[in-house]
Amino acid sequence: MAKAYILIECMVGRTREVVTGLSRLKGIKSVDTVTGPYDVIAIVEVGTLNEIGDIVTQHIHPIAGITRTVTCLVV
Repeated sequence: MAKAYILIECMVGRTREVVTGLSRLKGIKSVDTVTGPYDVIAIVEVGTLNEIGDIVTQHIHPIAGITRTVTCLVV
């Protein structure tokens, strides 16, 4: 099992939409709105590291309102 924390910056006023979009994705185990330099932290758990890359590039990046992501792989 591969796991990662996805740190997400959102456009002003779009955080709720981003959280809703993330919550609907397969492989997303939790989504939390946070304070600090990032607006949302999502936890992804899937079978392989390649699947994490696919989720981030094909499913998370296209969500309207996301301006930047940082992926932190769990070792």
